Amino acid sequence: MNKKVIALDLDGTLLKSDNTISDYTIQTIQQVMKQGHLVVIATGRPYRMALEYYKILGLQTPMINFNGSLTHIPEKKWSGEHRAYIDKKYLFEVLDCQKEFEVDFIASEYRKNFYLTFSHRQAIKPELFGVASITDDMRLEPQKITKDPLALLMQTRAKNKYQLTDEMRAFFKNGMEISTWGGPMNILEFAPKGVNKAYALKHLLKSLNFSQDDLIAFGDEHNDTQMLAFASIGYAMKNASQLLLPYADRQTQFDNNHDGVAKELERLLL
Repeated sequence: MNKKVIALDLDGTLLKSDNTISDYTIQTIQQVMKQGHLVVIATGRPYRMALEYYKILGLQTPMINFNGSLTHIPEKKWSGEHRAYIDKKYLFEVLDCQKEFEVDFIASEYRKNFYLTFSHRQAIKPELFGVASITDDMRLEPQKITKDPLALLMQTRAKNKYQLTDEMRAFFKNGMEISTWGGPMNILEFAPKGVNKAYALKHLLKSLNFSQDDLIAFGDEHNDTQMLAFASIGYAMKNASQLLLPYADRQTQFDNNHDGVAKELERLLL
């Protein structure tokens, strides 16, 4: 079999619900890599919240963070590194509409740090940002916004996050990509216009001299739609959102809590 590039989402896909990866999955992925296939993390998570899993799996490949805004090799210089930014004018516009969007918090994400609004500080869960606690120096203040962010994150009290997403896309005239988190949390994430996991994977494949036909991808949520549609074989997890299924070629037999990714890779490549 030709060497494949395997793009893996993290939350709801590779990770179990307790944010761990089973020994079986780790061993299976390492066996896949020994066969010469490339395993790539493609996640909405920031770099700081994905690096642990990158190291656990023993990866040396590029990683995609912020839903495609950052493609890089962690802790190394790489000529193929690519970044895409949201014009900071959109951040100021979101900040101006916090009441209308029923905002708990807005986070402006950069490669190594982030800033948060504190109007509803009690609603911020530190674990969402990979930190032990929320500190005053994390406060998002206008004078701190000197650079365009890689991504924005927003928690809302709106009853229907999908409806709000559609309304915000229209409000911003599709100037940004806006998608929702899976599960019960009312969180929306923003990426630059035209930027998604497929956008990043196109760049990555070209940089590594692979073709679209070599790509296998696994995902579970709305932010994986373009990636699964782009891949030669796109797998939606058994636990995937119904919104994702029309974009997938196949669905895993097992969910993320029962090694769904590993069992498919074992069947397909080992």
